[in-house]
This record gives sequence, C-alpha cells and structure tokens, in this order.
Amino acid sequence: MSTSLDKLRQAMESASPAQGDKKSYNDDNYWKPELDKSGNGYAVVRFLPTPTDEEMPWVSYFDHGFQGPGGWYIEKSLTTIGKKDPVSDYNTSLWNTGIEANREQARKQKRRLHYVSNIYVVSDPKHPEFEGKVMLFRYGKKIFEMLKDVMHPQFEDETPVNPFDLWEGANFKLKVRKVDGYWNYDKSEFEGVSQIKESDEDIKAIWSKQYPLQPFLAADNFKPYDELKEKLNRVLSGARSTETVEKTDLPPTSNGAVKSADVDVPTEASEDDDTLNYFSKLANEE
Repeated sequence: MSTSLDKLRQAMESASPAQGDKKSYNDDNYWKPELDKSGNGYAVVRFLPTPTDEEMPWVSYFDHGFQGPGGWYIEKSLTTIGKKDPVSDYNTSLWNTGIEANREQARKQKRRLHYVSNIYVVSDPKHPEFEGKVMLFRYGKKIFEMLKDVMHPQFEDETPVNPFDLWEGANFKLKVRKVDGYWNYDKSEFEGVSQIKESDEDIKAIWSKQYPLQPFLAADNFKPYDELKEKLNRVLSGARSTETVEKTDLPPTSNGAVKSADVDVPTEASEDDDTLNYFSKLANEE
C-alpha cells in the first residue's frame, strides 16, 4: 500500500507526464476547495498512496488555456505524452522571431503544469457532504512543492514525512487566499504525523476506493494534432468552424489579442513554468 520515501523523492525530482490506458473521469470525481464571501477557503485533506498496479501516487499533465478573437482555447497538450503539439509549435515559431511582442504572446499561451492525486476529504466546511469520501484532486506546482518539502525538509530539526502514507502520513490543511486576483496557497500546511483511521479495516476500505491515475493520460484521451491545430486557427484568427487547417493560416502575431485563462483549476501565481528556458529549449530543438 505504501511507496518508499526514497522512491517518492526520486520520482518527484524527475516528475514528468506519462502515458496510460484509456479512462474518463467526470467532474463529480474531482474535489476542489470553495472560497467564502471574504475570498478565503479552508479544508483538510489527506493525500492517498499509490493505486494498485501503478508506480506513483500522482500523475501530471500539461494544458493550454487562453482566449483569442475566435474564443477560448482550453485543451490538454500532446507534449504530455511525448508528441508534437500545435500550440507548442506555434509558440516556438513566435519565440524564434526574436520580436518581443511575439514572445509575450507565446508567454501568454504557454503550457501549464497540473498534477492529479487521490485524496481523502477529512474536513470541508463548505461542502460537508464530501467529508469521508475518496476523490481526485487537481493541483499545481505550488502544492507539489509543499509535498516535496515535507518529504525532504531543509532543517536538521525536521523529520521527513511521507504525506501519501495512510499510517504515518499527515493531513494537509489547505488554506486558500486571493492575492492579486490569484488563488494563493502559501498559508497551507501539513499537520503532525497521524494514522488516517484507527482500524486497519477502515484504512483498507479507503485505499480500495482510490481511482486509477495512469489511465487519465491515455493517448486517446488527447485530441489529434490536426483537430487541435484547426481549433487553434479558429481561436487566433476568428475563422469559421467550417474552415479547415489548410484554408486557414495561423496569424504571425497577436499583439496583445490573446490573454491567459483562469479556468478549470485555480491559477497559482507562483506555479508558472520557467518560460524563458521552456521556449528557448523548444527553439533549440528546431
């Protein structure tokens, strides 16, 4: 049921999206915090261990979310499963021009990194009906770094904890604030080490209810390159949906017409990729 702390640490250092078998999840499977009227959110959750026949207690994927003259582009990136993606290709072409306006557009269209884990909802004051349930939790790099920090503390007086362990893990107090319009998790923290339930039978019952994670990244859960490119054309050019990729050319620059999206998952102000390194790497691969 448990994955060794050393193995988790090593995996976190080299975490990258991976492919699995087909599986679909509807929104009812996912849990997310809800803010109160003051703009704050609070809940207590427990990260669960690696599902049966899988390697790690999380999966990660990239997506893009931005708006253009033709509407929103919100799609998972094919780079997640090691394939070429039209947005990444287009962003590379923008970056290679060396024009700052084009590079700024590429920054706004860059891929975003997300993680998905199983959690047990310990306390959810806004939605007590979720308490005691196993659900999927989608989160960003900020929370992922918190998981890494508790497993590999920086100070000698701190003891490493495997937050995914059912017996010797720790509950996570999720505290959300709105800072400059973004969801901020800096106040979140892990409690002391605790057993998730008193009896082994109750613990096994929780573990048995976990969702498989690898199937989330199945290749056929991603749209084909040409379909994504056609949608990208429509979003950036405002072309009619009946027009094809061949009949519609991507615009060379948007000059501020594209803006970033805050959809699907809360955007964390500190979770962005290193954009300069990302696009420079893509440019060098051309």
